[in-house]
Amino acid sequence: MGNLRDTLNAYKASDPAARSSLEVFILYPGVHATINHWIAHWLWRHKLRFLARLISQWSRFWTGVEIHPGAKVGKRLVIDHGMGIVIGETAEIGDDVLLYQGVTLGGTGKDQGKRHPTIGNHVLVGSGAKILGPIRVGDNSRIAANAVVLAEVPPGSTAVGVPARVVRIAGERTDFVARVDQIDIKDPLMIELQAIRSQLDLVEKHCEKRRCIQEELEKTEEKEPRRSDNETI
Repeated sequence: MGNLRDTLNAYKASDPAARSSLEVFILYPGVHATINHWIAHWLWRHKLRFLARLISQWSRFWTGVEIHPGAKVGKRLVIDHGMGIVIGETAEIGDDVLLYQGVTLGGTGKDQGKRHPTIGNHVLVGSGAKILGPIRVGDNSRIAANAVVLAEVPPGSTAVGVPARVVRIAGERTDFVARVDQIDIKDPLMIELQAIRSQLDLVEKHCEKRRCIQEELEKTEEKEPRRSDNETI
């Protein structure tokens, strides 16, 4: 009951539309998927694999969230909307993680044993993001919407793009889950392009300045011969 209470409180903290614990418990498919997974995972650990898979598939049918019964899920997992979420068998999810709809924690299709990602604590994964393979996403990290993550993500970082590029947030420990922010994410490629554009602007200004100086010199040279002719006359 303690885990359920903490989970309901986590939903209310992250979703401004949640008005009461009763509403969250009855109406939120993410909560139903999590509860069903608790049951399926218990059966899986006790070698009742068929019953575990049966419950997980029933849950998938009713909630749109597919969590393999072998996956390890931490405390206070929040699945926002949830439709289309897929969590593989060897995936591991830490505490206080927020997943949006369409997220995939999948394998690459060729690895044996541990073949799904490990998600750290206080991680936010945006809508449609794909995290593939036995990689780790560090604590307090953020995966942007529709990113495809194929490599390790250090703690306190942001991953953006296809394939995802990582930006370390140096010296700042940020709790993205508490902020519930999957929009305010800086694209490192855009930052580089802006820096290049700024440098080009400086070069253009310098060239324009030199052109103006050259024109002034040419005008001066044109006037000097005329002065010498007048002096001769």
